[in-house]
Amino acid sequence: METKDCNGNILQTGDTVQPIKDLQVKWSSQVFKKWEAIKKIRLTDDPDFVEVKWIYLRTEFLKKRK
Repeated sequence: METKDCNGNILQTGDTVQPIKDLQVKWSSQVFKKWEAIKKIRLTDDPDFVEVKWIYLRTEFLKKRK
């Protein structure tokens, strides 16, 4: 099982990603802004999600930052 971003790049634990659109976190006022760096992601058992802090984000809205 490989976890891939919206462009098909393979993601690994510790990578830095950026959202391709503003992501509103449910039940919170926190927003991940478009093109803002999200550092040190962790992979989960499900290849469609990554964990950032204690929040799970869908990989279809993330782009790997080089």
